[in-house]
Amino acid sequence: MPATQTQNTPSHAALVIIGTGMAGVGLARALRRLGDQRSITLVSADSGEDYSKPLLSTGFAKGLIPDKLAQRSAAELGNELQARVIIHTPVRALDVDNRSILLEQDQVLSYDTLVLATGAAPRVPFSIAPNVAPRCFTINDLDDYRRFHKALGHGPTRVAIIGAGLVGCEFANDLHAGGHQVSVIAPEATLLPRLLPAPLGNALGDAFNEAGIRLCLGRSIDSLAPSSIDGIELRLDNGDAVSADLILMATGLTPRSVLAEAAGLSVSPSGIEVDRLLRTSNPNIYALGDVACVDGVNAMYVQPLQASAKALAATLTGSPTPVSFGTWPIVVKTPLLPVVAYPPTTVPERWRIEGEGGDISALAENKDGRLIGFALTGGCVRRKVELSRAAPSLLG
Repeated sequence: MPATQTQNTPSHAALVIIGTGMAGVGLARALRRLGDQRSITLVSADSGEDYSKPLLSTGFAKGLIPDKLAQRSAAELGNELQARVIIHTPVRALDVDNRSILLEQDQVLSYDTLVLATGAAPRVPFSIAPNVAPRCFTINDLDDYRRFHKALGHGPTRVAIIGAGLVGCEFANDLHAGGHQVSVIAPEATLLPRLLPAPLGNALGDAFNEAGIRLCLGRSIDSLAPSSIDGIELRLDNGDAVSADLILMATGLTPRSVLAEAAGLSVSPSGIEVDRLLRTSNPNIYALGDVACVDGVNAMYVQPLQASAKALAATLTGSPTPVSFGTWPIVVKTPLLPVVAYPPTTVPERWRIEGEGGDISALAENKDGRLIGFALTGGCVRRKVELSRAAPSLLG
């Protein structure tokens, strides 16, 4: 069945998946690989194109236009999965008592089983005035990438990235490699503060500085205002100013759990609460991906998402399978200095730091001296497999 816009007639599908990102599409593919023939409808608030989200932060260095990142159109995706794909259609509400969802123009779509794969939305920690808003962007999906790519134009552009976490660092490296002038502004003292202890964050910062990326760390933004040369001036708390043509907000993500909460499902600040079978507080509704909090754990990374899609597909086809994340080190896409991290889930008793320059291993140990996490930079990233075998799994 081809991709389609919503229609004005009620319809029914055995399985409805809200979201066409890696989680939703990954689940549908896993079901078809298992031979599941049920009716599937995927509902997307955006264009529904099939693409690999990790490639969003590598496309500028490669000069990839948005259409090159799209592997399949929504229509092609629907044909591949033998599924109905409804695009550009936000879901207005869930009616859990009647097993249905309300779409625009009061269309009602009924289901036997519902899967919430709504992902997470960029979090913007301060209000943005209308006179600078057209130059401020987030990139969380292909449509976002398309808008930002158009704004960049063809020549070198000054980009101020607000945020020094995973997304901020990956886009800083990628945009710099694509020939743009990049500044990174963040209140934290080092890069990747949630993944790396300070010595490794400093090593990555040194690599960025040497490449010409401007770092304004330990700084907050006092104001944003149009500049006299058709750009934006970011005034920092120490009085310094950063001039930019565009601003990329990389200040974290918030699970899109509003629909679930309004429908009375169990929700926490970490997302929709699900058990190890990815089942919500309603037995006919499941959740996976960035929106799901599995036994208290929200892991917004590719490997846990893929493990969830595989486990849920097995469960939905009659073989209840608790999800296991295993050990999933995070490979950060910063070619200026390779980084791999497996952050500990509890505060370590100590970080044992080995190496020098850009080649550093950091081993997180508990009070008994046992390895509970690690971080690696430069040539030490080759220890990833060895240390992954020794580290505890997050959800075993």
